[in-house]
Amino acid sequence: MPIALLPFLRFLALVLVVLWPLHDAAAQAPLTLSDRAQRIEAWPVVTVLADPGRRMTLADARAAAGRFAPPRQAWATLGLRQEAMWLRVPLQVAADSDGHWVLDIDYAVLNRVDVHVVVNGEALQHAVLGNLQPFSQRPLASRSHAVALELPRGAPVELFLRVDTLGALALPITLNKPSAFLAHSMNEQMLQGLLTGLGLCLLLYSLMQWITLRERLYLKYLLLTSGSLLFSIYQFGIGAQYVWTDNTWIELHAGGLAALLASGATFLFVEHALRGPPQPRWFPRVMRLGALLLFATGLAYALDLVHVHQVSAVVGTLGLAPAVLGMPGAVSRARRGDPVGWYFLAAWVGYFIATSVMVGLIKGHVGVNFWTLHSFQFGATLDMLLFMRVIGLRMKAVHAAAQHATRERDTLMSLAHTDALTGLPNRRGLDATLARELPHTTPQKLLALYMIDLDGFKEVNDRFGHDAGDELLVAAARRLQSSLRASDVVARLGGDEFVVTVNGLHDDRQAQEIGSHLLEAFNLPFELSQQRSCHIGLTIGYALMPLDGDDPARLLKRADAAMYAGKQSGKRCVRRAEAVFG
Repeated sequence: MPIALLPFLRFLALVLVVLWPLHDAAAQAPLTLSDRAQRIEAWPVVTVLADPGRRMTLADARAAAGRFAPPRQAWATLGLRQEAMWLRVPLQVAADSDGHWVLDIDYAVLNRVDVHVVVNGEALQHAVLGNLQPFSQRPLASRSHAVALELPRGAPVELFLRVDTLGALALPITLNKPSAFLAHSMNEQMLQGLLTGLGLCLLLYSLMQWITLRERLYLKYLLLTSGSLLFSIYQFGIGAQYVWTDNTWIELHAGGLAALLASGATFLFVEHALRGPPQPRWFPRVMRLGALLLFATGLAYALDLVHVHQVSAVVGTLGLAPAVLGMPGAVSRARRGDPVGWYFLAAWVGYFIATSVMVGLIKGHVGVNFWTLHSFQFGATLDMLLFMRVIGLRMKAVHAAAQHATRERDTLMSLAHTDALTGLPNRRGLDATLARELPHTTPQKLLALYMIDLDGFKEVNDRFGHDAGDELLVAAARRLQSSLRASDVVARLGGDEFVVTVNGLHDDRQAQEIGSHLLEAFNLPFELSQQRSCHIGLTIGYALMPLDGDDPARLLKRADAAMYAGKQSGKRCVRRAEAVFG
């Protein structure tokens, strides 16, 4: 060791020797209660003594006053302890105080807290607090552990608190004026109401979506949200206050069951949301196995076959597994630009931070304050919101895939029912049209079925070539369509043969007029590319449904026969089928 450091070390040792008794004296100094300070933290004057055998009485604790020592853990926490703990809080009531104070320990899951008020060496008040006490028997109807105190002025007062609990010894102890206690309680109730209300809204929304859509991802989110919400209302005393009041079994089991349910549902939710490439084939089986182990542990815990410490070990071991196992898939999705991956990563970062803070508080490494006490609840709420966004993105992707499949199906159906050259319905499309129209035809609402052949098309096709012939067929199709109503159908059967259906006609005269109108439409020449012009005409045969029959195939034959008869008699005319068969 360098010789130059020796004087510094001697000085440091001297400072510690001088100041350490002052530290103990400060810890033993009473806490002054003045009405000017409406809410006072008790932790600065708290000293503690372990009771490994859980047999110490108040008299034993008072006799062992010299063995009480300042806590060595972080602020307002003693971490996890196997033994009961006694706390001593020396008080002094200021002259300006009326002596009306409320002792509040704002950590709802402490199992039993015995509060003893000792004045001038005499025990004047004893109250039993804790979440295993029936709510109706609590000194104050509060979600936290609180008791009203009547403290004399001028006399030395000591509070002895015996705390025995299975979980963490988080002890945010305050002494409050009644009005300050009420204000703080109302603020916390408002916060819990907002967070619980948000959780209930998400829960009910996912329930309705699952009932409506039968999408299992919503059911898994429902289970996850139920577990998180149940744990929050248990952790902050809302459940004991409003939901399962005076039911000790639920209060004893709610925390463990909620943690197991939320953790198991997280396995299922992450597996479903990240399903598909690039996840390995073993991923779904491992995730489901993890969920099964957690749910089986929950059943065993409900039947009192396992202890809460074993439940904590299982949740502590498997709780982070969904994030660890799902991380590679989320990272891969994020790299591909899939927002689902980014939302999972954001949710897990928040979860890791919140869990780390909570674990630190439980083990006594992180002090108790508003943010650390609520860290897990805030983290769980953030996760619920981000996971709901994940569901929205997944449903959007599913909907987009369904739309794509529908478009492909419609495209294939269109190709099967559409003429590739003109875009008109082909024979299949015409059959579908006739099948739709047939039930609506009556003698008062006739359907005219026109069979049309282009007169002079062969000459144009031979003279200018097949490209010009195809161009002419397309132009003829458009002219037919422009000469009819939007509800009328023009179909191409092949070659230069077209079929037109017109519904809602009252008599044959109307059908004749429409046929004549089509003939007149083709009096004008067609202007083709390369400044080529040509004239073609129409020969039309038609039949009326149901007057001429109600079988589409037979009506087509009759209309075709009528059209053929028109060709034989000079073309460019309109003939009805009854003239042929009548």
